[in-house]
Amino acid sequence: MPNNPTHIIRDGEVIENDWQLIEKSDQLSGENVIVPYLIFKEHQELYTQCNIGVWIKNDCDIDAISDDIIRLPIIAIEFPIFTDGRGFSLARILRERFHYTGEIRAIGYPIRDQLCYLKRCGFNAFAFDDGDVDLSEALSSLNDFTEAYQSSVDQPLPLFKRRNS
Repeated sequence: MPNNPTHIIRDGEVIENDWQLIEKSDQLSGENVIVPYLIFKEHQELYTQCNIGVWIKNDCDIDAISDDIIRLPIIAIEFPIFTDGRGFSLARILRERFHYTGEIRAIGYPIRDQLCYLKRCGFNAFAFDDGDVDLSEALSSLNDFTEAYQSSVDQPLPLFKRRNS
């Protein structure tokens, strides 16, 4: 199961983590909980009294579940290993195709070297195991590169079109 760190990076700042990952429906208590999509789908009636988010695996069919999740305030995308990049595509699809404006959080095993790219794809929050990464230092990784050639969620125009403007 992904972690519940005490602090995360959200929108370029280190903040206290105000959401808890809950793996099973019988663990539900309080507000601001993130549950696996299958638990959310099976027990939606339980979540009417609390602020709920969903976590999805990076191999999910986002088109099949988008109607259920795009109204939620937070979607966490799990990176089971740092070499699996499917989560990048999911975030970009959520932002560009479904115009999702809530928080997209990288959970599991994102790595600091990927933060700039994750941000470009639409992630705005990052959860690491407590103690694994110095979050204050990791903030600089969000801006490892000042320019990019390709279009992205955070810069829809490719560089050649920006040069002519």
